[in-house]
Amino acid sequence: MSGQGRATTRRGSAAALASWTALAAVLATVAVVVLPVVRFAYRSPGLHVALETANALIALLLAYLVYGRYRQRRGVQDFLIVQAMWVAAVANLVLTALPAALGIGSAEDGSRWAALALRFLGSIALAVASLAAPRTPVRRPARVVLPVALGVVSIGALGAVVGGRWPQPVSAALVGNTAVPRLSADPVVLAVQGLAVALYAVAAIAFTRQAARRSDELLRWIGAGCVLGAAARVHYLLFPSLWSDYVYTGDVLRLGSYLFMLVGAAREIRYYWTLRTRAAVLEDRRRTARDLHDGLSQELAYIAAQSQLLVTRPSDVDAAARIGAAAARAQDEARRAVRTLARPPDMPFLEMLREAVDDLAERYGIKAVTDLDPRTPIDAADGEVLLRIVGEAVRNAVRHGDAQRIDVRLTRDPRRLSITDDGRGFAASSPAGRRLGGFGITSMTERAAGLGAELSITSEPGEGTTVWVTWS
Repeated sequence: MSGQGRATTRRGSAAALASWTALAAVLATVAVVVLPVVRFAYRSPGLHVALETANALIALLLAYLVYGRYRQRRGVQDFLIVQAMWVAAVANLVLTALPAALGIGSAEDGSRWAALALRFLGSIALAVASLAAPRTPVRRPARVVLPVALGVVSIGALGAVVGGRWPQPVSAALVGNTAVPRLSADPVVLAVQGLAVALYAVAAIAFTRQAARRSDELLRWIGAGCVLGAAARVHYLLFPSLWSDYVYTGDVLRLGSYLFMLVGAAREIRYYWTLRTRAAVLEDRRRTARDLHDGLSQELAYIAAQSQLLVTRPSDVDAAARIGAAAARAQDEARRAVRTLARPPDMPFLEMLREAVDDLAERYGIKAVTDLDPRTPIDAADGEVLLRIVGEAVRNAVRHGDAQRIDVRLTRDPRRLSITDDGRGFAASSPAGRRLGGFGITSMTERAAGLGAELSITSEPGEGTTVWVTWS
């Protein structure tokens, strides 16, 4: 499929979800208005508390998940979505669910005005987020968070202190034998709900358009959730709520709004981990390709060059030894690459090191002993380099020192890796020492320097050799 075709599919997907959600909300509203069997409100104090608690918990979870995205991108849009969610969570839990559950709220207190004000503040933040440029960075988030937090605390405190001095936002009266009260709302409540309908409608359109342009799964579902949020406020206009003894159709639609947004966050997380997995696999492939190029390919090129030299200079007795050593190193590189591809990607470094040492010991018929401090911090990139240094040191010990035992030790304080053998050892100024230097010390030294570490070698004739890799 072409890029234009994929873009059209994404636009259709986001628009289709919002459109189908809007159609379902319209049908639900018509059913409630037209069908006598379907009512706007049902008396169930416990269910009302459960719905408000669920709304609050979902809003907090959504705020936490979007905050993780904000920390990566530092965009103003994600930042404002987080603010909208935690403000809504405070309104739903602290000012609605808890007072109703504990029986400390009443029709005359100010908590309902405060909850209405905070929900309206959250809808403003959500609408502003939908219109904000996603990539615009937040320079000083504290300048926004602190005033919002202060406003939330002030609204809640004002509702608690002033209390019954305010008029009731919604009054109820039972008419005849009906189980559903007739509610009368303050004009301010109706005005706030009407404005909230407009704010959620704007947010739904803006988020859906952005989701289509950017193929953003989170915004796709937030846009559809805002459609349900607007529909919920329409129901609150038709049948004013804020009465904790009853569950309203608007409450159900509002729960659906939060659930849609939560689905978007969950899909965003799944997409994020999929990308991370793909990136990890790609990085492993690149590292393997780089290792094959730097190791196996270079050794094969060296073998080819030495073979040509041996053809032109048959008397060069050292050429065969150099070719044999290079072939052995090439074989080790190939085995190491195969082992790297076969092992689990999350295999700890210490386990990889033990496996590599045991493999070398089995191949060369020697005894290997490891003493590794599990508290020593080694990341994956450094671990690959250390495995190469260990392999080079063991090969040198066996081939040039005739070693029969290798001790590999890793300590935390000081952070140091040592490879000790019981071979013949050498003096640095001797021919054996100079020959050993040409077979791997330079390579090990360069690799250690790449880690910011220092490589040193101690050896005496007949006393074996120790290779040290020390970090500052």
